Formats: sequence, structure tokens, C-alpha cells
Amino acid sequence: MRAATATATPPRTAITMAMAMTIDTAALVRLMSWLSPAFPVGGFNYSHGLEQAVAAELVSDRETLKSWLDALTTRGSAWNDLVLLAEAWRQAGEGGDLAETAQLAEALAGSSERHLETMNQGSAFLAAASAWGQGIAAGLGPRAALPVAVGACAARSGLPLEATLAAYLQAFLSNQVQAAQRLMPIGQTGGIDVLSTLEPLIGEIAARASRSTLDDLGSSTLNADIAAMRHETMPSRIFVS
Repeated sequence: MRAATATATPPRTAITMAMAMTIDTAALVRLMSWLSPAFPVGGFNYSHGLEQAVAAELVSDRETLKSWLDALTTRGSAWNDLVLLAEAWRQAGEGGDLAETAQLAEALAGSSERHLETMNQGSAFLAAASAWGQGIAAGLGPRAALPVAVGACAARSGLPLEATLAAYLQAFLSNQVQAAQRLMPIGQTGGIDVLSTLEPLIGEIAARASRSTLDDLGSSTLNADIAAMRHETMPSRIFVS
């Protein structure tokens, strides 16, 4: 008996991902400004628990760093950030009340340092983004978690959701790689290798997060969460988190 055959859905190639995230030049420039290392949010101060992970030898080379970042992106804090960003983007675009989303994002910070990291960066982002007009952060006040701040401001600037999610995730992963370069001997070439390997994942997860709802929130990266907590008691450290 002949086996039944089915047509598989083709994988998202670099070209199809680029088509899905088509963005005009003005919007691209704004995203590059907001999510570049030069934007004054102080991202270089935070390792998101990576410093403790390196000290505990959970992350020690390119491959373990890739695995660590893959986990954060697909089922950890980075994924939750994208879901929250998407919700804030929708609420702001529809003129909804951002207060509940902002409160939820703050409550989901799993440790005191994670809370400090997202709230300090979010507040700094809102202050800097006010250069594009005071109304851009309406409904948030001076303080909000970073993904909520970025999502709301992006919606009010007419920036497309999927491209904003991809840019946000790439900025987060780049900051993690820069932290790793200061913590262990992977060098610039190794760091670029990690980022290039993660490019397809960024496109895939941005597309998935653009279709997400708050029901998709969830994390199963216990080692990363514990590392973020243990970092608070490290006797000697470079990073705030």
C-alpha cells in the first residue's frame, strides 16, 4: 500500500522573512536609532544574569552561548518581552489603556535585578523618545518596562509590529553578545558568528510574536532565572544584573 504524501510548508528563508517585514526607509531609520547601542538606555550595564551563568560555567564558549540565547528567545524572558511588546503595540494603536499591560510587565520581572533592568531601561527609553514628541509615550507616565515602552512608542510612530519585534530582539541579543565578549574569550569574530547564526531565529520568533496574545506568555528557562537571582550576591561583578 502506498504511503500517503503531504506537501510540507516550506521553511521561512531569508528572502521570505525580509518580504514579511517590509518597512519603509524612514521607519527603518527610526528603529535603528531607538534600538542602537548609542540610544541612551544604558543597556551595556546589564547582563541579564549572563555574568553569573559564565561564572557558574553554564556558558563557556560560542556553542553554549548560542544555546543560552536560543532558550531565552524561544521559551524565556526574551520571548515574554516580545509578547508584552506586541500587546503594548496593539493597545497603543487602538487607543486602549496601557496601564494593565505595564503593570503585568513589571510584575513578570523574575528577580530584583531583572526588575531594575527593565524598568531603568524603559524609563530611559521613554525620556529619550520624547524627542519625537511628548505624546509618543501618552498613557505610560515616566516609568514603564522596556518592552511596553518600545511597543507603545512604535505604535504611535506608525512602525510595523513585526519589524519592531525583530529589531528589539536583535538589540537584546547583540547586548548579550557584547556582555559575553567582556566575560569570556570569544572575541569579536566569535561574537559575530553567534549573531549571524541567530538571524533566522530572530525572523522566525518575530513573526510568531506578532501573532501572539497574552495567553502565550510563559517561561521555562530555570537556569537563566536562577542565574539572574544568584547574580545579586556575587562578590565581584561587572554588570548591574
